[in-house]
Amino acid sequence: MKAYLFLAIAISSELFGTSMLKASNGFTKFWPSLGVLLGFGLAFYALSTSLQHIPLSVAYAIWSGVGTAVTAVIGVVIWKESGSLTMVFGIVLIIAGVILLNLKSVAH
Repeated sequence: MKAYLFLAIAISSELFGTSMLKASNGFTKFWPSLGVLLGFGLAFYALSTSLQHIPLSVAYAIWSGVGTAVTAVIGVVIWKESGSLTMVFGIVLIIAGVILLNLKSVAH
């Protein structure tokens, strides 16, 4: 269970790092740029810690899938980027893919 806590930390810090990447304006702003480094540094540390107990395929599917889906939502809500039905459908497909990968892992 502790491994999934580290995975959640990895996802949260990756989301923070990605948001700071947008805010850094091409690494021209110091504090957001520092946020990128700290966010991604913590994300990779926490992900590597979670991999001690979670299979790589499962952890990476969850990390990248949730990260991608939530980043799309953050883009619309916080950064006022345009959303669409296609984007929603894409997020649904990402979630379905993560679920399928997890089902395969449980079966074996």
